[in-house]
Parts: sequence; structure tokens; C-alpha cells
Amino acid sequence: MTKQVQQLDRVIIRFAGDSGDGMQLTGDRFTAGTAEFGNDLSTLPNFPAEIRAPAGTLPGVSSFQLHFADHDILTPGDAPNVLVAMNPAALKANLADLPRGADIIANTDEFTKRNLAKVGYPASPLEDGSLAEWRVHSVPLTSLTVKALEDFDISKKDAERAKNMFALGLLSWLYHRPTEQTISFLETKFARKPEIAKANIAAFQAGWNFGETTESFSVSYEVKPARLAPGVYRNISGNQALAYGLIAAAVQARLPLFLGSYPITPASDILHELSKHKQFGIRTFQAEDEIAGVGAALGAAFGGALGVTTTSGPGVALKAETVGLAVTTELPLIVVDVQRAGPSTGMPTKTEQTDLLMALFGRNGESPVPVIAPMSPSDCFDAAVEAARIAVAYRTPVMLLSDGYLANGSEPWRLPEVSALPDISVPFTTEPNGQDGAFLPFQRDPETLARPWAIPGTPGLEHRIGGIEKADGTGNISYDPDNHDRMVRLRAAKVAGIDVPDVTVDDPGGDARVLVLGWGSTYGAIAAGVRRVRAAGGKVAQAHLRHLNPLPANIGEVLARYDKVLLPEINLGQLALLLRARFLVDVISYNRVRGLPFKAEELAAVIQDVIDSD
Repeated sequence: MTKQVQQLDRVIIRFAGDSGDGMQLTGDRFTAGTAEFGNDLSTLPNFPAEIRAPAGTLPGVSSFQLHFADHDILTPGDAPNVLVAMNPAALKANLADLPRGADIIANTDEFTKRNLAKVGYPASPLEDGSLAEWRVHSVPLTSLTVKALEDFDISKKDAERAKNMFALGLLSWLYHRPTEQTISFLETKFARKPEIAKANIAAFQAGWNFGETTESFSVSYEVKPARLAPGVYRNISGNQALAYGLIAAAVQARLPLFLGSYPITPASDILHELSKHKQFGIRTFQAEDEIAGVGAALGAAFGGALGVTTTSGPGVALKAETVGLAVTTELPLIVVDVQRAGPSTGMPTKTEQTDLLMALFGRNGESPVPVIAPMSPSDCFDAAVEAARIAVAYRTPVMLLSDGYLANGSEPWRLPEVSALPDISVPFTTEPNGQDGAFLPFQRDPETLARPWAIPGTPGLEHRIGGIEKADGTGNISYDPDNHDRMVRLRAAKVAGIDVPDVTVDDPGGDARVLVLGWGSTYGAIAAGVRRVRAAGGKVAQAHLRHLNPLPANIGEVLARYDKVLLPEINLGQLALLLRARFLVDVISYNRVRGLPFKAEELAAVIQDVIDSD
């Protein structure tokens, strides 16, 4: 059968099913094939927080959205062109996001009376005409998979589990994805269970063959590779990029890396990844709780290592006292906060930007710390290197604000040239720095205001350290009021004086009157929204902040340059509050706190409204 091949410039696919259906694995494998093919891509995994929600129910739906294109893209896409629904719950949970005319590939085997009743369908939507506005492809994925595997020596349950590989094979045929990487992955994953490996490969190939032979799909689609800058690329998630950035930073700082961490969603994968790389001198310590994790990391910093601790919002609250200890002892420490929906346990697998004020002010006393935030999954690498640079150069704890969207999402990453990475090494103090051979642990570098970093046990450099206030210079315990005031101001001045680059403004014509400002993971949606407004003839400028404390030196001038400043945040206006207070600019906040990233279409409409409101 000869089938038509249609060219597309981009596609958005969402795989959705029960949390036991392997949708994250399916999406990950499709993404790997897409990255290998050379498309630009962006992903949005979305899964329940429960370990195992009741099967077939709406709370148990897990999905994976992938946007891939033959050109540069910035987001996982607003609405899927294709929904693969493995059961009625997956269909019902995602149908509202599906534009009219989109494709639905439904696993008819799961549309039983019992499963329909679980989600409130009185009759099958595949048969009652309620899906007439969409192109529905009813495919018995489960029974086709079992039929394809009937000659394998596996149980029926194991055969049914392979239905996600059948679906992956079908979609790989539909969009001309390469198959070799998936086959190799399955051989490796099930190396100790060769029959299971063969069965999953057979299911994958059966799905491909079904697409090739069935009359249900008369057209397949091709999305050509994107024109990316020359270089070596790999697909990478935010947590992977952050882990690799920490490794690179340790190498460039010529320091051993110590991670003290307690597992918490969505930061745990950083611990998992770093634990694989002991060959780089990485030591990972899975502590019994959050406080022990940060305490061990600070102890490692005292001992001359690059100390790192990773967590999410609730863990930051627990670590606050020790971060304050790092402020007063003036030791380098990187605190990674992969933000999630709160308060308290909140929605552990959903994203937010709600920890900014906690990162800036969530400690007792005057305890300023630098705060930086990556803007994309791959940018987590550079943000980690920058956090390490600041921490070791200025002897200060640094808060790095990632979030669940960046952590779990992925995109192509061009591997940097190792020779281009910055040298961020700093010398340890090895000789006394005071008169008559004395060591002054709080004598400061006149340029950075950083105090000396002396490894314990260095002869002649014995000194006190701890949470009680120290005398300027000598480090002796001091309750003198004037000394305390001086030390508070010195610590604040050190952070305020950190060298950060100016914020750059994208204003092609130079005549825009509206500036859209963002920070962290909102970059992609803001930039995509700005593109849409400009394509429609609107004039708008864009700027994005990586450094949130200290802010770039030119941010006040940039804000004053525009009649209106729009600031979208996935919180209730935390950065807007700070900018209004400091620069007396009437920032226009746009805030949504839904556990999901912004959509480009949504922000484009908001931007246009601000432009039109003159």
C-alpha cells in the first residue's frame, strides 16, 4: 500500500494514559528518536504525585507532551496536534486542551463499561458522536500487542504491558522517526530479561508495521531536521544539565564536589545523576533529612570542597538555619531549589516560581545571598557554573532557583567546548596574613570583600568559626554593637557588589513602548508570545533576568526606558513587588499559579492587551 507523505513544519504530540502505562518512557523514547533525527524540540512531562493512584481514574493520568519542529522553538507547545489516549481517563483529562480537528488515537480495548464509569462517561465517546469535531483513530492497542506477542514465552500481563511500545512504534512510523536507538535502548534496559527485551522490540516493530499496513492511517508525516548552529548536540533535561554544570564547575574550580542531599521531588534526579560520576571526584551523600544534607555540604565547604545541597521548597525551609550559618561563616555553598507547587507538600510534581521571596529573605537576621535562575533546561548547565563562580569567588552561599518544568523538561543542548569554560578557581590561603605571623580569617579582599578560605589543619591558620558574630578581621567572638553593625553591612556590601552582567534588551526597532520582563522558566513562553505579537505587527521589547540578587546594574535604567513593563510570573507577583519597591515603577503583573507553565498564545494575548491599552 502506497501512502501519502505530508510535510509539516512542526508537531505537538501528547501521550496520555494511566500512570502504569509507561507514558513517560514512551515520550522519552520518542524524544530520543526526534533528537537523533535532528529536530528542535521541547518537552513537558506531567505526572501524578501519588505513588500509584487508582488505575483508570483521572488523578492517575500521566502524560508526556513533545513539541518538535524544523525550526527553532521555545516551548513544549500550547495544544497538541495529536493525543494518544490509552484509556477513557486519559481522553477526558486531556480533551479540553485538544483543538478542533486534531487527531485522537484511542486504545479501544480500554474503553470498557467499567473504565467509562470510573470517569463519568455514560457511554463511550468513541461511539456516541461527541468526538465528531476531532479525527478519531480507534485502535485496539492492547489486543494487537497481545496478538503480536503470542509466540513469546511471556505472561499475558507482560504482553499487555508492552502496548506502550506498540503505540511508540505506530507514532514512530507516523512521523518517520528512526528506530535503531529505541531497539538498542530496549536491549540494554532488559539485558537480564532477554525474552522481555525481544517481546518489547517485537511490539515496537508491530506498531510500526501496523501503521504501514492499516487503512486507518492513509497519510504519514515528515518534519525535516532543524537548522541548528554547528556542533555536537544531545537531548538533555534540566536536572541532567544542572548536574553536568556542577561537575564542570568543580573541575573548573579545581575543587572536589560534595553533594549533601535528601531525596525530594522534583530535585532527586540531580542526586541520582551525580552519583554516577565518581570518576570526577564527586562525592554524594544521601542524608537522613534535609538539615543533615545541608549541614554536611557546609562542612565539606569548610574542608575545602565545592559544597552543594539540592532540594525543593519545603526543604529550603528546613535548610534555612544552616544557610544562615553559611552567610555568617562566609563559606561557599550552592543551594539548588527546584521549585514546586506549594505551600507545604502542595503539588509535588507541578511547577511554580513561588520561592523567590523565600530565597531572598527566608532566614533570620540580615542574611543576604545571591540568587540566580536558569531560563531553559539546557541553561541549567550555565547557571550551575555561574552559581559556583559566585560562591567560590565571594565566599557566600548562592541560591539557584530551577523549577519542576525545567527539571523534567528537555531540549537539544549543544555541548560546549571545554576550552571555552571559565576558569573559576580561587587560591586557598596558605600563609598568615596579619602582623607578627597572625592569621586574620575575616580580613577581606578589597575588590570582592571575600574573606580568606583556609583549609582546616593548615599550619598557622587556626581560627574560630561558627554562628556567633565574629569580630571584623580577627574572627574572635564579639558582641560589640558597632562591630555587629559593621559586619552586617560588610556582608550586604559583598553580595551587592557581585559582578553580574547587564541585562540585555531585545528591541529590534528600538521604538517599542512596552517591555515584557521575565525571570527563570518563563523565558520560553514569553519569547514565543513576543514572536507572535511582532509577527502580527506589534512593537514590543523583551528582557530576561538570570541574576535576581544582585540585580543587574542597568535594570533601573531599562525599566525607566519603557512606558509600560509587563511581568508574567508563576506566582502572585513576587518579583513585581520587589521592582515596584526598589525602582518605583508601576510594573504590570500577570500571574497564574496553576502548576503549569504559561502558554505562548496566552501571553501573546496579554501582551497585545497591554499594547492596546494606551
